[in-house]
Amino acid sequence: MDWDKLRIFHAVADAGSLTHAGDKLNLSQSAVSRQIRALEESLDSTLFHRHARGLILTEQGELLFDATSAMSKRLDAAAARIRDSEEEVFGVLRVTTTFGFGTLWLAPRLPKLYEQYPDLNIDLMLEERVLDLPMREADVAIRMKEPSQADLVRKRLMTVQMQLYATPEYLEERGSPESPEDISKHRLICQTPSAPQVGASAMMVRHLMTYNPTSLLTVNNYFGVLQGVLHNLGIGVLPDYVTHDFPHLQSILSDIETADVPVYLAYPEELRHSKRVAAFRDFVQDEIITQRKQLKQMGKL
Repeated sequence: MDWDKLRIFHAVADAGSLTHAGDKLNLSQSAVSRQIRALEESLDSTLFHRHARGLILTEQGELLFDATSAMSKRLDAAAARIRDSEEEVFGVLRVTTTFGFGTLWLAPRLPKLYEQYPDLNIDLMLEERVLDLPMREADVAIRMKEPSQADLVRKRLMTVQMQLYATPEYLEERGSPESPEDISKHRLICQTPSAPQVGASAMMVRHLMTYNPTSLLTVNNYFGVLQGVLHNLGIGVLPDYVTHDFPHLQSILSDIETADVPVYLAYPEELRHSKRVAAFRDFVQDEIITQRKQLKQMGKL
């Protein structure tokens, strides 16, 4: 198949319009249309259903679009490696992690990274879905479990535990639980049990539910749980790394906690020598070391 025709097909499939694809490729609509027709003739297949509102891929078109998408991501990765300077760190780095870790731990620390590398641009993708790194859905991932995909470089960063937290103001007003049964006298704030999350956290929440809390506030991410706790709504189930940036929060019922949840940083093998990836990896590791030292000084480790 002609590479140029595949490039044009990919642009049309992505835009859903000959006109929009032509604008992107700096080609006329008629030129784009001729290339698509020629590709369809060479494959002896119809790739698009044409209607007044635009173009929709046929089944054969979907198969080809999957292939051209994979090709595009591989080419982007190759271009990124080529652009990586031996001495400078610049360009876009796509980082994916969970909503909780991204908002509560990573994002507040990014100013330090930008100060060190002002030409680096972070595209932060926060979602519970595990993105496919070998298929270049992201460059780097930070996840609460060891990645199972092949061809990845992985580094264990730290461990996290889920614990119960409340503000001193809330505990002064409502009293501090002395035993798990006392949960029945309080409002529990937690991540929605059915939401995608670390299994250990979901198990802890299900266990706490057996003590019949007075009322419940469920949120689909830990940032929302934290906001509820900070506004004295109740006792929250939160990851222990929040104690660094919110040291006034009090841990309660310390016997109720999850097992250690490992946190891994991973990236594709093909980016092993990327300066951008190395800069981000070293930054995250340095921040974790600094945090551990500070927590030891505070007597929280």
